[in-house]
Amino acid sequence: MTTRLTTTAGHPVADNQNSLTAGARGPLLLQDYQLLEKLAHQNRERIPERVVHAKGWGAFGTFTVTRDLTRYTRARLFSEVGQQTELVARFSTVAGEQGAADNERDVRGFSLKFYTEEGNWDMVGNNTPVFFIRDAYKFPDFIHTQKRHPRTHLRSATAAWDFWSLSPESLHQVTILMSERGNPRSPMHMNGYGSHTYSFWNEAGERFWVKFHFKTQQGHEFVTDEEAERIVGRTRESYGEALHSAIAEGRYPKWTLYVQVMPEREAEEVPYNPFDLTKVWPHADYPLLELGEFELNRNPTDYFTEVEMAAYSPSNIVPGIGFSPDKMLQARVFSYADAHRYRLGTHYEALPVNRPHAPVHHYHLDGAMRFFPNDTAGRPDAYYEPNSFGGPAEDPSVAEPPLRVSGDADRYSERTRTDDYAQPRALFHLFDGEQKARLFGNIARAMDGVPEEIIQRQLVLFHRVDPAYAEGVARAVGVENHAATEAGRAPAGMA
Repeated sequence: MTTRLTTTAGHPVADNQNSLTAGARGPLLLQDYQLLEKLAHQNRERIPERVVHAKGWGAFGTFTVTRDLTRYTRARLFSEVGQQTELVARFSTVAGEQGAADNERDVRGFSLKFYTEEGNWDMVGNNTPVFFIRDAYKFPDFIHTQKRHPRTHLRSATAAWDFWSLSPESLHQVTILMSERGNPRSPMHMNGYGSHTYSFWNEAGERFWVKFHFKTQQGHEFVTDEEAERIVGRTRESYGEALHSAIAEGRYPKWTLYVQVMPEREAEEVPYNPFDLTKVWPHADYPLLELGEFELNRNPTDYFTEVEMAAYSPSNIVPGIGFSPDKMLQARVFSYADAHRYRLGTHYEALPVNRPHAPVHHYHLDGAMRFFPNDTAGRPDAYYEPNSFGGPAEDPSVAEPPLRVSGDADRYSERTRTDDYAQPRALFHLFDGEQKARLFGNIARAMDGVPEEIIQRQLVLFHRVDPAYAEGVARAVGVENHAATEAGRAPAGMA
């Protein structure tokens, strides 16, 4: 039997090919509610795209614990070797809009939502272990430089390099982005990082600072600018095609989760700020500890409801996982959830892809998108807290240990107290001759049309990393290298 077509209210549709008109030639009748419903719905088929990470690809899978690290965390999803947790992953580009090409030089988002027995844990990271800035106060300005110029409505290389040349803390991320690591071949061939410093806390109430690393088991593969041009000329959807095809064909991609662990007190002893998002922790001091792996093994059945409406936020943590004084993380805890409330609606967490697999009991009432009953626990009188009617109550057993912070309230600057050149220098020295040549060429192409004043200012920063860095970029761009002279004039605080 053929399934009968209906309106959204369930009314059967007799004719879905012809509008209701007064006579064969019209005009249309306003009473044709079926036509009005179709047209009105089409006008509303799009929700606002994400301001950043607009272009994305997603899939579902399973996380499996492979090593016992319960001495560091009480989080139940890590409680037993072999334990499995369902998850949904979303990969994305940062700057491009929804119609942007997949294989463009850009940072990639790497976000995971774990449906744990204690609620959702969202790991909202990137494919790089650091970022361009360490203070969220600068984030809106940074993103403006990556988006379209308000006058020309074109992407502006001048804006990007002007900002970077005035923000020396960006050197580490800029070097990664402009190296061959800046354009992974596909989502399967890149790592993911929590990037921020998070924390674990165990049953004894001990806190440990941690960094999350998701290492691809498919191996790293990157494309050059020339190869990317050929790929984009063939298809703008190379990432989506690769991820969907791999899963559909049973070639399930996998990543191994490692953590770096720092005892809480050691944060006061290390010679760098362990909460600085522009820095990495040396692996020699804090080696990678394997914790588990995840596999992506199911494609979405409907992209819009399962990927576009998937909402990730660092504010989604579970007992045993906590935050840190990282200023960028602290701001993201607010801004991500707030973005979803604006983009998707007040009750976005109740949408199927975001709804926890664990029981949910809260006192949030009414508002837009309230499509489920307020009385979720069957207690109509318990609509506030505390109450005497058996409503959901607090559980002190999941209280997180206090976060030890001290200091006066002020707008602190790290520029004069940190070295923004040592880690980019170490990365630059890891590159062989061919990799450095590609780095110089990628930067030169990215600087096309940028005023020389800005180029020279950026060369000064490269010079402080390594004179060979500045010299190589200057040759590739085709300008004289004045960095050595200018580096001595600029204040050391521009670090």
